[in-house]
Amino acid sequence: MNNLELHRVPVERLRRACKPEELDFCMTTEDVPPLDGFIGQERAVRAMQFGLAMDAPCYNIFVVGQPGTGKSTYVQAVVAQTASKRSQPSDWCYIYNFAEPDRPLAVALPAGEGRGFQKSMEEFVSDLRVALPKAFEGGDYEQQKDAIVQSVSQKMAGYFQQLEEEAGEAGFNVKQTSKGVVFIPLKDGEPLSQEDYEKLPPQQRWDMEEKGRKLRKKLEGAFHTGRMLEKQAKEQIDELEKQIALFAAGPLLGKLQEKYKEFPAVLNYLEIVLKDLTGKLDLFKSSESHPAQQLLQLSQEEVDPFNRYKVNLFVNNGLNGGAPVVIEPSSSYYNLFGKIEYRSQVLSMNTDFMMVKPGAIHRANGGYLILQAKDVLADPFIWDTLKKALKYRQAMVENIGEQYRLVPTATLRPEPIPLNVKVIMIGNPVLYHLLYSLDEDFQKLFKVKVDFDTEMLRSPENLRHYASFISSVCRRENLKHFSREGLARLIEHCSRLAGAQDKLSTRFNEVVEIVSEAAAWAKVENSRYVESSHVNKAIKEKIYRSNRIEEKLQEMVLQETIMINTDGAVVGQVNGLSISSSGDYTFGRPIRITARTYMGRGGVINIERETNLSGNIHNKGVLTLGGYLGGKFAQGKPLGVTAQITFEQLYDGVEGDSASSAELYAILSSLAGLPLKQGLAVTGSVNQFGEIQPIGGATEKIEGFFDLCRAKGLSGDQGVVIPVQNLSNLMLKEDVVEAVKNDLFHIYAVRNIEEGIELLSGVPAGQPGEYGNYPDGTVFRLVDQKIHAYNEGLRKAGANTRRKKTAGQVK
Repeated sequence: MNNLELHRVPVERLRRACKPEELDFCMTTEDVPPLDGFIGQERAVRAMQFGLAMDAPCYNIFVVGQPGTGKSTYVQAVVAQTASKRSQPSDWCYIYNFAEPDRPLAVALPAGEGRGFQKSMEEFVSDLRVALPKAFEGGDYEQQKDAIVQSVSQKMAGYFQQLEEEAGEAGFNVKQTSKGVVFIPLKDGEPLSQEDYEKLPPQQRWDMEEKGRKLRKKLEGAFHTGRMLEKQAKEQIDELEKQIALFAAGPLLGKLQEKYKEFPAVLNYLEIVLKDLTGKLDLFKSSESHPAQQLLQLSQEEVDPFNRYKVNLFVNNGLNGGAPVVIEPSSSYYNLFGKIEYRSQVLSMNTDFMMVKPGAIHRANGGYLILQAKDVLADPFIWDTLKKALKYRQAMVENIGEQYRLVPTATLRPEPIPLNVKVIMIGNPVLYHLLYSLDEDFQKLFKVKVDFDTEMLRSPENLRHYASFISSVCRRENLKHFSREGLARLIEHCSRLAGAQDKLSTRFNEVVEIVSEAAAWAKVENSRYVESSHVNKAIKEKIYRSNRIEEKLQEMVLQETIMINTDGAVVGQVNGLSISSSGDYTFGRPIRITARTYMGRGGVINIERETNLSGNIHNKGVLTLGGYLGGKFAQGKPLGVTAQITFEQLYDGVEGDSASSAELYAILSSLAGLPLKQGLAVTGSVNQFGEIQPIGGATEKIEGFFDLCRAKGLSGDQGVVIPVQNLSNLMLKEDVVEAVKNDLFHIYAVRNIEEGIELLSGVPAGQPGEYGNYPDGTVFRLVDQKIHAYNEGLRKAGANTRRKKTAGQVK
């Protein structure tokens, strides 16, 4: 058996078909009950169950998975189910803080009681607006008030009458002027003029002035007594008004106190409300108009003074059937953490405790908050605030940037609410690893990792689950059901999506797309069920919508704008295979790899690396080639070789090491002077010992070269050389399998460089003999001879250089 036959892959290993007997549990998906639960994610399900069961702080959950694995749908479903079995958390209300108005107080009430408390206080304020003004409009209030005022007036009148009598006896008249009360001296009952006064003897003038001073002192005493009487009268009126207010408001508050007697915080608040009412009675007393009318006359710039007695129902959990589950699709700062709104006024803004609005974290308090990690991390304010809330277990309401203002502005500082929430963040593996590596708080706060896989085992049990999943989709979306043949073809495609014969894809978004599109084609053809032909049609049409770039590249190869040979043999040239992506579509792309070797000590030179067109992994693969060549051919002599390798006509960069074996074949071919078959394309990475290592995208790479060969014309000598480890990854399309079956195309699997170079050159690689020499007529013998010749040339060149230097010194 020659090398080609020895390494040729049998047709039955190129694709794992889904046989009808594997689906003997149904004739159509209509016969299969819809899926109950979630499939293919046992590890994730167990981790999620653990995370939801842990009530300890900091056991928040990070759900990791690639897009389309159904993680968001699963999280929402399982969290909703868990939350429905838990009790409702408390309602939260903000009330006015009479001691510190800029710090509203938070009050917790049983679920549903918050709305009742809010309505009770609204009714209280409404009743108060009516009851208090009526109380002050009553006749008793006016009579008692007048009595107090008259009593003071009478006493003051008595004081002034007595003062006038004393003044008359002392020879003075009392007169009220614009400057106040003055005492005018009398002579014979007539006021004494200034001229006459000055003519009086000094002793008489002194006696008269002394009497005046005594009268003014008594006048001051009378005024002081009057002020004291007015103060007492005001206190009596205030006390009267308080009694009237207590009489009017007491029964209203008494009902509330009886209703909320089991809530000390509310009772304390109601007592403070009553005290505050008695200090704000001017709001309720009637003057020219009714207080309610006065309030209606307030301009829009003024604030309703009755707002202080209202209740801001901040979080209402009365409508929840269990613990709240909040899914925040738009993770802006204010959506998550609430905000303090402002009321616009002329040249100013103001706010009050009624304008404090909750965020998702407040609504989820006592339950679960589901967030998308990329949205949370897009804003550093969000991530930092979330960490602080979880670390200190407090939910605050603070407008963003308040702490960074250069000039502080008047605002509110609502009392923080105790936080008991389990946060579930959903993100991809890259975000998880970045957070875990760079943020130590993340490790402490998100202790549960729920890891979603992109594939699951293709077992009989999972085939049943998959059929149930398809049945669920068809029932939910009202689609045509799949026949057994249609279901079998869909399962084969799901193995292709998973990139393995023994696996099924768990990227359910992609699966649902094919289900929907295949059902649409079945509807167009008026078929009762979705058949395999409809699945094939959906797959082909989906590819056709996305493979424009692939077709353009193939067209350029056919026009020889891009030079790729699919026949003949060339020294130092091999067809490599790479993967390209156009967003939603990935395809294999043949690339010509060339190598030129010459005498020197430069080792392996990667042109892509020298021009900054290669990534780190590709550079590592190229550097590995030097290790292989040195270990193979430089154990007893220097490796006096310079080898330049490049990807021809590739200008957009290259990454990955899957072409390293092809690069090594090109170098060996150049050194040995042996041409390589251009009808064969090669993929596979290599280690320093020459072992071929598996790569990704084997199916797409094979199909990419096959499509090119078919376009140029299949000769029967073309094929692809892959690592033997990738055989289980092959899920080739039907036309490739058919071509292999008809000996028009071939797939070869190799384990090491020796096997690969023999396939490509048709010459034995060669095994070292007793003294380390390779047999004549082998690839490695030719390579060894070329390296020996290069070393001899370097030695002669060095000797000539030394002779010239010596001759120059002697001369």
